[in-house]
Amino acid sequence: MTQRPADLRAATLRSGAQSASGHLPALILSAERLAAMIAPGAHGLRRSGPGEDFWQYRPAAQGDSARSIDWRRSARSDAQFVRDREAQTAQAVGLWISAGQGMGYAGSPDRPTKADRAHLLALALAMVLLRGGEKVGLLGQPARAGRVQADRLAEQIAASVPIPGDDDAPSPDMLRPNQRLVILSDFLTDTAWVDALLARAAGIGVTGVLMQILDPDEEVFPYEGAVLFRSLSGAVRHDSRDAGGLRDAYLARLAERRDWLRRRATQAGWQFGHHSTGHAPAVALSWLYQVLAD
Repeated sequence: MTQRPADLRAATLRSGAQSASGHLPALILSAERLAAMIAPGAHGLRRSGPGEDFWQYRPAAQGDSARSIDWRRSARSDAQFVRDREAQTAQAVGLWISAGQGMGYAGSPDRPTKADRAHLLALALAMVLLRGGEKVGLLGQPARAGRVQADRLAEQIAASVPIPGDDDAPSPDMLRPNQRLVILSDFLTDTAWVDALLARAAGIGVTGVLMQILDPDEEVFPYEGAVLFRSLSGAVRHDSRDAGGLRDAYLARLAERRDWLRRRATQAGWQFGHHSTGHAPAVALSWLYQVLAD
């Protein structure tokens, strides 16, 4: 019996979903182990309200009850003082992971691809933030709190597939006021989109992090002799007869790219960091969490 086009599309979708879900248990387990290394905390709003952390003393005013007065502080002066606590609330954090073909690169079979490491960091960070009461979601998707959201994010991340080309960028239209954003990419292709994104972010009060993830081979350029360089999409090729002679120029360009990203991030009130897939992911996760917590 011949399958109808609709049935064929449905079968293709089911096959893709099953293939993606095969990686889900390992991704969740790895992310949970990584997230367990970080102790989450609630984020303050820098105003008085319900919370556990001390914010400031203020003179007692009409309407303050006797129970709210800090008598120990008041005993040191002629006035009565109230001990205010800092209001705390869940903050919305958006995650964006580049799906460009280049993110599928790994210089050695015993190392994860850049995409695999980005997926792990994104999910582990989400788990830590969710444990701390934050709302988290992929950029363009609703940010929610709770354990169910962690499962939902794991499924969404595991099901993500590379785009056909090398370039990938988040749309500035996806940003929402006052959220925090984490961008995970190798930033090795055209970065004109960074200026547009940060300009839009500055206009609506969005802050965040640019995290560059590279393979160790991309960090040190260990190549010698005749080497054919080709992007994973096949769109870019360069046949070199003396790869070692390109090393200094490549490393200088990489340093320039990082300096440019760092300057742009700083000007917009963002943070920039970089991580090598040859290093343990815990350091990168801790840094990401501390940046967001601060």
